[in-house]
Amino acid sequence: MTTEKFTFTGHGGHSLAARLDLPDGPHLATALFAHCFTCGKDIIAARRIAARLAGLGIAVLRFDFTGLGHSGGEFENTHFTSNVRDIEHAAKALSDRGMSPSLLIGHSLGGAAVIMAAANLPKTKAVVTIGAPADPAHVVKTFEDAVPRIRSEGVAQVSVGGRPFQVGVDFLDDVTTSKLEETLSSFRPALLVLHAPRDAIVSIDNAARIFTAAKHPKSFVTLDDADHLITRPQDAEYVAEVIAAWAARYVRLAAPAPPPGAPEGVVRATEADPRGFLQDIQSGPSHHTLADEPLAYGGTNKGMSPYGFLAAGLAACTSMTIRMYARRKGWALDHVWVDVSHEKVHAQDAETGTRDRIDRFHRAIHLDGTLDEKQRTRLLEIADRCPVHRTLEGSSKVQTTLVD
Repeated sequence: MTTEKFTFTGHGGHSLAARLDLPDGPHLATALFAHCFTCGKDIIAARRIAARLAGLGIAVLRFDFTGLGHSGGEFENTHFTSNVRDIEHAAKALSDRGMSPSLLIGHSLGGAAVIMAAANLPKTKAVVTIGAPADPAHVVKTFEDAVPRIRSEGVAQVSVGGRPFQVGVDFLDDVTTSKLEETLSSFRPALLVLHAPRDAIVSIDNAARIFTAAKHPKSFVTLDDADHLITRPQDAEYVAEVIAAWAARYVRLAAPAPPPGAPEGVVRATEADPRGFLQDIQSGPSHHTLADEPLAYGGTNKGMSPYGFLAAGLAACTSMTIRMYARRKGWALDHVWVDVSHEKVHAQDAETGTRDRIDRFHRAIHLDGTLDEKQRTRLLEIADRCPVHRTLEGSSKVQTTLVD
């Protein structure tokens, strides 16, 4: 993932600081991420979710609202509606760059804000909320003891998450009059609601209200025992993968042209977890999977091992080759499956005259159907014509270059 510093002008004319996380591979779509109340663009959940989405081909812009983080302006002069306007200005800044966002993602109060903003962003195809309140006024509960003082003095310092913030009476009035469920009644984009049943900050009944108020298409996915801030890496990875899989149904993923000289595209492995071995595997613009190592070898076992992919290639190619031949001959092959196991053996076991180790694949072919013995024997011979089989038995050369 490549991260660029990004600035744009917010609703009040102040310069707002952002990060644009770009895929190292094909750029398939653009998302805009809005963080929770008094948080910032660099909170753990935003960073991890953006990184995983970038690994899946989706660029993500995350920014600090007016008066927060590295953005200009005074927080005490902002309110919920101003946050919505900042989201709209962020979307325009992306559009000016030719990266109009089709996916809006909001965490906590940011989830309520992206729902409101989507009404004024017609290019939005899908919206995702993570632990969002059904009523923006829910955020007042985090500093309700200070409300009388804010009302009497016009502005007062409150503590949110152990940090001091100045909150004005305009914020209270605005957040109280913002009606999210009314907006959802005429909501057009597809909606995905993500919420943890054990969320101690925004209870799960908020997700039920949001989901009920929205029209189809809408989806709900539980985050099980995740916390409100999605602090655990595995929870953030799960959120990102769910978003990417769900959004593909509603967001047009622009497929890049295949590289010259590679009509079937290029397979790219991108590190997803530098502390382990998890890899994002992208084959051209359309196919994504994960590679990993077992727990016993320091991995997280979220995908097949590299040797597993090698064996899978042989098994799949064998099955396809047999099916293609039987189809052409019109033989009664009802079903075929192939089991492949892989092991390292000493070369002298294969009588090669060396003491090196070689790879040995055991391939077990299962054929169902009313086939005579001659047909079964012929299909076994055809299995050896599988292109992957020939590649493994032939002499291959790997040419490696270092890219600047």
